[in-house]
Amino acid sequence: GENGVGGRAVRVGTRRSQLARIQTNSVVEMLRELYPDLHFEIIAMSTTGDKILDTALSKIGEKSLFTKELENALERNEVDLVVHSLKDLPTSLPPGFTIGAVCKRENPLDAVVLHPKNCGKTLNLLPEKSVIGTSSLRRAAQLKKKFPQLEFRDIRGNLNTRLKKLDEKEDFSAIILAAAGLKRMGWENRIGQLLSPEDCLYAVGQGALAVEVRAKDQEILNMVSALHDADTVLCCIAERAFMKHLEGGCSVPVAVNTVLKDGQLYLTGAVYSLDGSDSLKETMQTSVSYPQQTEDGPNDDMQHVGITAKNVPSQAQEAAENLGVDLANLLLSKGAKHILSVARQLNDA
Repeated sequence: GENGVGGRAVRVGTRRSQLARIQTNSVVEMLRELYPDLHFEIIAMSTTGDKILDTALSKIGEKSLFTKELENALERNEVDLVVHSLKDLPTSLPPGFTIGAVCKRENPLDAVVLHPKNCGKTLNLLPEKSVIGTSSLRRAAQLKKKFPQLEFRDIRGNLNTRLKKLDEKEDFSAIILAAAGLKRMGWENRIGQLLSPEDCLYAVGQGALAVEVRAKDQEILNMVSALHDADTVLCCIAERAFMKHLEGGCSVPVAVNTVLKDGQLYLTGAVYSLDGSDSLKETMQTSVSYPQQTEDGPNDDMQHVGITAKNVPSQAQEAAENLGVDLANLLLSKGAKHILSVARQLNDA
């Protein structure tokens, strides 16, 4: 057909977890609306991150914990596109892959989910020495500093597992999860408190869904690019460039907050020691209001930190990427490297 995928089914790879399935379904629904003549088939698989549930994510030390198996299937041509949470995707993708779409971002903030007995409370109202579950070094570092009277402990598993552990045992007074995941699961009513950026800056890419494709597969790339949300793309390019330039990953606490308003992109970025006692935080801004250029130049398929977004002005993408790099350099000039390397060593130990 004229959409170039000529009559065959478009195979979409996803993780098996309920949240991953819901996220993938939402992307496939959008594609079905755009391309009613195409047939989409969803193929679910398990990843390393889904299998190793007794170890903290930051300890496994594998960057592509939730993405490797899916990328292998993409490489072997068993699927045509893969839907991820953008925050699971490393800032450097393996050669031959690109993020062909970044969908409109859901609320990127972190949320507190309370044990039923603490209903109606917030973190600062919980009794001293209450145990808070989170598997994220970023969340723990910020919240330890802000709420020194609380204790933070690792909790792993998909959303269903973590909520079950919270509700059915007395181990945790509350757990911290991404608001976006809770919302997509239909569990918004469990959010006891949304953590503002003042309380807790969020993870790079949090709340956004990414569609990963083979970089050379022009048909599929063109097809999914219709899903790009320009504002989300620019925010996430800045965040990913910041993290990449800092060399951050799962094993170090790096956090961000982005605001796009009146053509100005504001990026706040921070790095933390594991206990949150040492931190650096700065904000920078840049203009991203550029017109879309129509002429097809040779840098049509320019990737910016792994993202190919033809329908977002390339100068705006460049400005966003430079903003991330500049902010990282500012933090590095103030000693971020030391904070991050100590965090990495402590975590490895």
